[in-house]
Amino acid sequence: MKPSAMTWVAITTLILLTVVIFVAMDMPFGWVFYLTTLGQAVLVYTVYRVLTDDYTTHKTFDDFYEDHPIGKNK
Repeated sequence: MKPSAMTWVAITTLILLTVVIFVAMDMPFGWVFYLTTLGQAVLVYTVYRVLTDDYTTHKTFDDFYEDHPIGKNK
């Protein structure tokens, strides 16, 4: 089973939050550098996966917010 685009977003978020935690804990430069490099590579792949995801919706820009459609009566 292939991970969905949102799974890649979560993985990228966790990696980049780990970078912030490592910097705050004053971890060695090598760890922070390699984790940052990995995070950037995963971020580029995540953007690719999100943009090429096979997602369809019936919503349009006229719907504005999904939870509060403007001008639409149900």
